Amino acid sequence: MAQRHLDPTDPTAAAGPPPVPAGGDALADYLRAQATEFLRALRLHRESGAGAHGNGAHPSGAHPSGAGALDRGRGRGPAPAPDGPVDAARALRRAARRLSGTLHTFQPLLDAEWAEAMRPELAWLSGTLALEHAYASRLDRLLQALHRLSGSAAFPAQQQAGRAAPARATATADPAPVAPLAPSVTRPSPADRGNLTVGAAKAGALLDRQLTLARTRAHSTALQALGSSRFHAVADKVALLASEVPLKDTAAAAADLRPLAAAARDRLTDAVAALPLVTAGNPYNAQALVHGLSPDPAPHPQDAQWHQVRLLLRLHRYALEVLAGTDADGADGADGTTDVRLLAAGEALDRHRDASEAAAAAAQAARTPRIAPATAYALGVLHADQRHEVEAARYAFQHSWRKEPIRL
Repeated sequence: MAQRHLDPTDPTAAAGPPPVPAGGDALADYLRAQATEFLRALRLHRESGAGAHGNGAHPSGAHPSGAGALDRGRGRGPAPAPDGPVDAARALRRAARRLSGTLHTFQPLLDAEWAEAMRPELAWLSGTLALEHAYASRLDRLLQALHRLSGSAAFPAQQQAGRAAPARATATADPAPVAPLAPSVTRPSPADRGNLTVGAAKAGALLDRQLTLARTRAHSTALQALGSSRFHAVADKVALLASEVPLKDTAAAAADLRPLAAAARDRLTDAVAALPLVTAGNPYNAQALVHGLSPDPAPHPQDAQWHQVRLLLRLHRYALEVLAGTDADGADGADGTTDVRLLAAGEALDRHRDASEAAAAAAQAARTPRIAPATAYALGVLHADQRHEVEAARYAFQHSWRKEPIRL
């Protein structure tokens, strides 16, 4: 990276940054690098012996008890350390995403038939491998939120009180109503706190059963995918890509990549312009919560646009990586600098996606037949809390996107 900075004493520095490498050559180098990363991650995954417990799922479908689920949400017990299979699967997803996104953006310079056949296969692989991690993260997020809402998790301002009265802090594992340590206007009223605390334990157990089952199925699906002939065909094509990139013709080797990268940026800009940023500019969007009260299980109508912007932002970042000749997230331009605005916007959209999917999971759990009223109440409060997190993420994106680019 140090070689990318201009020497102020160099008389050629006034001429500006070094020219962007030839289009086809820069694109081929990037695709070969990502294919190499894919193969390296695949080798690590095989060497680690990823079996039924490779990604930390429960292969038998067994789930911990309600108290165990609540303890895990509170952060008690030893947290599983990242192991080889998890890191290898993450690296596989990362390389597959970048290959698929790059083929989408720069397809006019590549063999059309080959690119059209590779893109859906890479997207299938990335999506299949991401499901298990998504379910695990969603469960942890919802359990953490339940403890925060029910007052069973210590807040930073309550650490001293927690040390002075450890018995009261540990009593939150009991499903009986617990009085809050300190009043807060952002929490449910004392009259409703008892119902929320009682329902939180049962709601946590219900969410743990449903999401652990979904995670186990996703784990099995991922193992089947990694052993299927479809995956082996994808791996063979990626292995060939690591040695030879099928460009469209000889003229593509000298083509300029910047128009195609600019087209990806324009698609992102147009999608952001279509977002209701005026509404997202307010910390609270009441209209976004109206749909949450509907029994319709369809996805939230406001979320689709934001999810699309997240995908377009990812494609834009990958295009910038190709131009910069690097693999650093948020690289902007051929000088390898980092646009802080893109990083902040991407993080906000990731939080938006996570909160939206968590709210949908809470709503789905609330539709479970014959659940107790206290459980349904706790799930309703949890759903509203996650929708507020969605609005907070939109608010953060609006502020970060409208700022002037800051490069590091």
